[in-house]
Amino acid sequence: MNPDRSHLDWLESEAIYVLREVAGECGNPVLLFSGGKDSIVLLRLAEKALRPGRFPFPLLHIDTGHNFPEVIEFRDRRAAELGERLIVRGVEDSIRRGSVRLHSAEQSRNAAQSVTLLEAIAEFGFDAAIGGARRDEEKARAKERVFSFRDEFGQWEPRSQRPELWDLYNPRVRRGEHVRVFPLSNWTELDVWQYIGRERLAVPALYFAHRRRVLRRNGLLLVARPGEAGEELSVRFRTVGDVSCTCPVESLAGDVDAVIRETMNSRQTERGATRMDDQTSEASMERRKKEGYF
Repeated sequence: MNPDRSHLDWLESEAIYVLREVAGECGNPVLLFSGGKDSIVLLRLAEKALRPGRFPFPLLHIDTGHNFPEVIEFRDRRAAELGERLIVRGVEDSIRRGSVRLHSAEQSRNAAQSVTLLEAIAEFGFDAAIGGARRDEEKARAKERVFSFRDEFGQWEPRSQRPELWDLYNPRVRRGEHVRVFPLSNWTELDVWQYIGRERLAVPALYFAHRRRVLRRNGLLLVARPGEAGEELSVRFRTVGDVSCTCPVESLAGDVDAVIRETMNSRQTERGATRMDDQTSEASMERRKKEGYF
């Protein structure tokens, strides 16, 4: 072990190795890119692993139709800067096809992304989907392998995952099956922000403190809708998912260094503090993952 290499250097090397394994072993992979901080880091790692050539896979975003416009604008701009193909498939399309049915127009579409993702994988015949999920985010994600096998129905069964001894990965799948690949498995939220700072990566402005009208409910802050009174606070987003279930946190952190300091002192997990749909057992991450969720 080289004592001169930092913690981030080792994480970076591991992720680059995983990305090169996907490029070398999988026939038709895709990289999930939403414009969020984890996928931004994943994109930089892909550059380091695979440039100067074009990526051997397209980028894919599953759009709920309820995303923050600032994040969508960032997504499109970043893909254009890299000159990479961006495929967008929407939950709205699945609703029109009847494969997704919601109880109301205001219902969170976060879990419904599973259906749209599986439809996109089937449409293009992808055998590997590279995502930015991390084990520290949620206890169900901590059960994931780096190469996470999905059966012909797109479902995840934690007891049937393949061993990964000595960092040897088995991405072989039969027709209709695929693997989800998580190069950031061993990263933490703090690692991600420190890497963003080290690499000077641009991120959507929502990640930094700004004034916004919010409501307090069940210990969380909700983005106030037009016509709702609420109160105006200085907030930022730790994660930027579906607007209907993503909550900001009170913050004065206006730059990357301030976010790093705030993250170091936080006692709440990223998802526990910011995702309404992770607060109930009915919407448990493990159940959603078994149904095909990211």
